[in-house]
Amino acid sequence: MFREINKMLKSELIKHCKLVGIDSTGKKVAELKEAIRKHELEEIENAIANGTDHTLLKKKIKLLVDRYTIQLNISTNRRIEEMRGDNNSHHFIYSVLGISEKEGKLIDEYQNKGRFLYNYAGRFLEEVTILCLFFANRQGGREKIPNSPNKKPKTFEIDFLSGSDAIEIKWRDATTDGDHITKEHARIKAIKDSGYRPIRIMFFYPEREQALQIQSTLKTLYDGVGGEYYAGDEAWNYVFDTTGYDLKEILLAIVERRKQQ
Repeated sequence: MFREINKMLKSELIKHCKLVGIDSTGKKVAELKEAIRKHELEEIENAIANGTDHTLLKKKIKLLVDRYTIQLNISTNRRIEEMRGDNNSHHFIYSVLGISEKEGKLIDEYQNKGRFLYNYAGRFLEEVTILCLFFANRQGGREKIPNSPNKKPKTFEIDFLSGSDAIEIKWRDATTDGDHITKEHARIKAIKDSGYRPIRIMFFYPEREQALQIQSTLKTLYDGVGGEYYAGDEAWNYVFDTTGYDLKEILLAIVERRKQQ
């Protein structure tokens, strides 16, 4: 929600203001962003007060679904169009290994589509999870903390800081890079040094054995500092138990409506 606002150009901010009835006259970019944030917060507060917060949440999630679907289609179609002018001389090696020219072209296309899909899926699930958390705690939000153990990076970003809980959101962490553990160890220490409790939620387990071993090591790291680690069904349950909103059920309902269209 607020991340999308931060990315908007002034023309997009003005257009958004008109859509929701905010007077944008004479306002600078920072003022437009603040006006939109204030409007969003008031809208949520009012919905919670009159008991329509579940309806409003579903509406906002549906808007995010539509936005991400459009952006994904634009990005993948643009990339496929760009690929029409690519030098496909590497297909020679495909043919050596028994892959036909037609199949090789499809493999390249789907490899590119897959990269976009994985990226958009992760960003989307993070965004709607943050939306649920924000509905439950309007004082929470993204936060940057200093990297106390190391100099690089200078800071770590907490996806959602709710009180003393520093929540990291992953849709599906399939990394097999050992350096990932080192970086996470530094991140967890930085969170503890800042006086917060590290919490990690990951909605889908990876498939490969090495990636699963890394996740097991990360769980041990979180447990060792008094943090919490939730994966798979436990991650969905954590969101529901923490916010009172059943995110998985909301998304499943959207899938069912798509099937009926």
